[in-house]
Amino acid sequence: MEELSEDRFKDFIGKNSCTLVDFFAPWCGPCRAMGPAIEALAEEFAGRAAVGKVDVDQCPALAERFAVRSIPTLIFFRNGKAVETLTGARSKEELGRKLADHLSI
Repeated sequence: MEELSEDRFKDFIGKNSCTLVDFFAPWCGPCRAMGPAIEALAEEFAGRAAVGKVDVDQCPALAERFAVRSIPTLIFFRNGKAVETLTGARSKEELGRKLADHLSI
């Protein structure tokens, strides 16, 4: 799993056919609670999908570009295009199902 900067974001979502990006902040309790699930998904889907994180405090332009108004916000990308957005804490199982669904499209 990669922590993404504004400079690396476009390349990261563009080079992977299926990507999950977690928009978070280190001070956000629900974001911290989801951290282990996001890391586990990155390992589970390694080689099939990419998982990255964007710190909204460090990358406010990215947060604005994708209309991130609350965190955590999770955005699924297919071939560089945002295809689904989820807001709020989610279970590893739910995110895994969504990621698997996007891989099968």
